[in-house]
Amino acid sequence: MDELIARFTEQVREGISISSKARINPHSKPVHNVFTAGLGGSGIGADFVASFIAAECKVPYLVGKSYDIPAYVDKNTVAIASSYSGNTEETLQSLSQMEETGAKIVVVSSGGKMIELAHAKGYDYIQVPGNWPSPRACLGYSIVAQVFVLQKLGLVTHETIDQIESAIQLIDREASEIRSKAQHIANYLHGKIPVLYIEDRMEPVALRWRQQVNENAKSLCWHKVIPEMNHNELVGWREKYPDLAVVFLRNRDDYHRNAVRMDITKEIISEYCDTVMEVWSKGDTLVERAFYLVHLGDWVSWYLSQLRGMDSNEVRVIDFLKSELAKLDQ
Repeated sequence: MDELIARFTEQVREGISISSKARINPHSKPVHNVFTAGLGGSGIGADFVASFIAAECKVPYLVGKSYDIPAYVDKNTVAIASSYSGNTEETLQSLSQMEETGAKIVVVSSGGKMIELAHAKGYDYIQVPGNWPSPRACLGYSIVAQVFVLQKLGLVTHETIDQIESAIQLIDREASEIRSKAQHIANYLHGKIPVLYIEDRMEPVALRWRQQVNENAKSLCWHKVIPEMNHNELVGWREKYPDLAVVFLRNRDDYHRNAVRMDITKEIISEYCDTVMEVWSKGDTLVERAFYLVHLGDWVSWYLSQLRGMDSNEVRVIDFLKSELAKLDQ
């Protein structure tokens, strides 16, 4: 896993090269919305895309992480089915429902049944390399491919891709410092349950941290966003919680009232939790700051796995779940 994390910027560059050459034909109907179906590493890629394009894309962009698609998906929808393996059962079922709507279907995958369906039914697709052993380590492919789909369909400009290229240059420059900082944060979190707070527009970053702590470090974790948590979860801080470690993920350009909210929230929580820290992003754009924090969080989760004596690649419980579900089809 450490080797996969270290190759993140290499992966993003390869994803840009592959996706830029992919053929995505225009939709025959006006596009009223975009719907992306995906789970796990593929699903969170769509969450990042939604955040990155929110200020530019003129049509709604929504993400589904289940078996069924919403009723609004129709002939005026661009429907993206994203699964790294190409065999995710929930996404395959969503894809089968997309086929009945007349939507413009685009597949993002490394292979499996989804690429077979794309070939058989003439769907546009972007096929990413399939030689990465862990789908959660393929976030770069997922984000880049989905942004290129939108760019090729004229729903966004090339600006987000340009910012992604700048972001990986930033990560390359900061690579040593990021690993050092991640090791320090992991030491700080070791033996605790991490609680992550972040501004709402950056929620995919906290979700990524949480999922990576879950899978790599084999630990529970939770996250909430500011300002929403100020209207509910904040009231739950009423007693000492020595087993928790709170991390505020912050940005220099957070909305000024949210920045003040974080300051006050940190002051309140510090009365009940002795392990409270701030982690600040680097970068000049939302994309750069998000990529920086994502890469930092990936390393934090790996260092935590080492401190906990865990195999960061192992996901036996997920394999067991899938095997039990497979029995239903026999």
